[in-house]
This record gives sequence, structure tokens and C-alpha cells, in this order.
Amino acid sequence: MSGQNRRVRAEPDEFAEAVLDAVELIPPGRVLSYGDVAELVGRGGPRQVGRVMSLYGGGVPWWRVIRADGSPPACHEGRAHEHYRAEGTPLRPGGRRVDMARARWSGPS
Repeated sequence: MSGQNRRVRAEPDEFAEAVLDAVELIPPGRVLSYGDVAELVGRGGPRQVGRVMSLYGGGVPWWRVIRADGSPPACHEGRAHEHYRAEGTPLRPGGRRVDMARARWSGPS
């Protein structure tokens, strides 16, 4: 290895795989908060889910995992809103946040 710092992203661990699998279950037009995903997986918390999404979430519908206040993922608001419009995700008046009361997915039946 040269003198430069190199960051090698490890393969997702069991927790990360569980988070990604849970996110893939969220139907179009529905969302879960980071904390909701942690509950669905049965461990971790919002920050741990956010970390997984930051590292590995590009291959799953990442826009369906949002902050508890209905805000889309930071720095990806524009792209997220494109998906929300395409999927018919309920938004709050003004259209900047998802309407959590109407859009929150109740989980697998």
C-alpha cells in the first residue's frame, strides 16, 4: 500500500444485510423512519441504520427511509422528491416533507 490513506469498504455484515433486506420490503409510496427500520430488524437504532444506508444503501430504495419528521435523506432531497412524485408518496402541505401519518408503512403482514 502506498503512503496514501485508502478506505476499503468491507462487505455488509449480518446487521447491514438485515437492514437492506428490510428496506427492500418497503412498498412504493410508503416510507419508514430510520428508527422504524431498526425496530423491524429487531436491533440497532436510527444511527446504525443511517450508517448502513450511507455505506450500502445505493442498491435499495433508499428514498423510502427517512427522518422521523418526514425529511428525506440529507443531501439527496432532490432525487428523493423525484421518487416520491413518481411513486405517489403522500407529502405534507408545501411538499418538502413526507406525510408520515399517511405514508408510514405498517410493516410486513
